[in-house]
Amino acid sequence: MHNLISISDLSKEEIEKILKRAAEFKKKPPKDLLLGKILASCFFEPSTRTRLSFESAMLKLGGQVIGFSNADSTSVRKGETLSDTMRVIGGLADLIVIRHPLEGAAKLASQATTKPVINAGDGANQHPTQTLLDLFTIKECQGKLSGLNVAIVGDLKYGRTVHSLSYAAALFDMRLYFISPDELTLPDAILQELRKKRGKFSFHRSIEEVIGKVDILYMTRLQKERFDTSTYERVKENYILEEALLQKAKKHLRILHPLPRVGEIDRAIDKTPHAYYFQQAENGLFVRQSLLYSILKNK
Repeated sequence: MHNLISISDLSKEEIEKILKRAAEFKKKPPKDLLLGKILASCFFEPSTRTRLSFESAMLKLGGQVIGFSNADSTSVRKGETLSDTMRVIGGLADLIVIRHPLEGAAKLASQATTKPVINAGDGANQHPTQTLLDLFTIKECQGKLSGLNVAIVGDLKYGRTVHSLSYAAALFDMRLYFISPDELTLPDAILQELRKKRGKFSFHRSIEEVIGKVDILYMTRLQKERFDTSTYERVKENYILEEALLQKAKKHLRILHPLPRVGEIDRAIDKTPHAYYFQQAENGLFVRQSLLYSILKNK
């Protein structure tokens, strides 16, 4: 593996290998496996969990980190192209992690440098490393990946975490329940790909319709920054998870969320055994350690 631009870049076997090593790293923290290596953390868009977990992962593996968390502090502000920026940074680091507001930016970055590039989110396109930690977390809390019923709720149109997870779910024979307003349903291109992979899925308007059937309830926020304000105001109250909705849930149901949440999960749910989103966020460290090691170990 050289670059990770889309979750489709990984086979089922490669995903399983990364998850297995992540479990080993969580059980026994590794030391100095990437001593002397440098990660360039290039975040043109805001991030808390992804950026800090990548940087922490590299530091805990003995490597070093350079980079930025605000594009205004770079020469992009002066008009430099993304391609030129990545070419220069590729000469300074052993691996580049990039988040960018434009779809396709990570692929463009990978074409501008010979160094490995990891997509940490490109606009409303994909977020493959989030999917890896989602899969790790699902296996951790359910004991398996194959054959599970998974409901995905909220912004399916612009939610890059949803897009990547949907692709991966088909590899593991998961049954997907998509829950969203009509305006924010899954893009046709992803639906076509799911059909090609013979993925099992259906569409629903409310959480109540499926809450008693699912093993994983994957909540997402409505991404106000990616669509018009009038639509946001009209649908924002319709997909809020409250504790009363969990009365019909399976005992082993676990609730995940890529975070940040902005009101779509009632905070009272944090105290229930169903809540697993903070453990999910913590798992980002181990999965990204495993991924960095997988890419850089032979370079």
